[in-house]
Amino acid sequence: MTAPLDAEGPAAPPRSNGELVFAEPWESRAFGMAVTLYEAGVFTWPGFRAALIARIAAWETAPAQGEPWNYYQHWLGALEDVLAGQGTVSADEVTARGRTLARRPSGHDHPKDHAHPHPPRPGTPPGIPASHPGAGPAAAAQPR
Repeated sequence: MTAPLDAEGPAAPPRSNGELVFAEPWESRAFGMAVTLYEAGVFTWPGFRAALIARIAAWETAPAQGEPWNYYQHWLGALEDVLAGQGTVSADEVTARGRTLARRPSGHDHPKDHAHPHPPRPGTPPGIPASHPGAGPAAAAQPR
């Protein structure tokens, strides 16, 4: 069984040349968690899809100031909604785990001394290597 992903419409994941696109490693992990849990029968795809569309519609109605659009933020939120809604996990457990994960340092699970190069993250100032802890949009906004 595989997840019946929408090819277009509000629930369709980002694609480039027909391939799924993930800007950050956490996005592919969130995607994989949802698909794996669906395939294990933890929830139905129509229920997840409805939660995802509801998350997207809520953001479109009242986008958070200063928060750019991120499909996988909504994907992850929909997964949390479905799991908490059916009692698989509590909202408090999700919040506590999220806080724990947020405290981990950037790159904690990806060693820097390996053979493959990394392209700069979007928003990285010129001259900053992608492996530098200050790479990314937040670094671009900081004064020098």
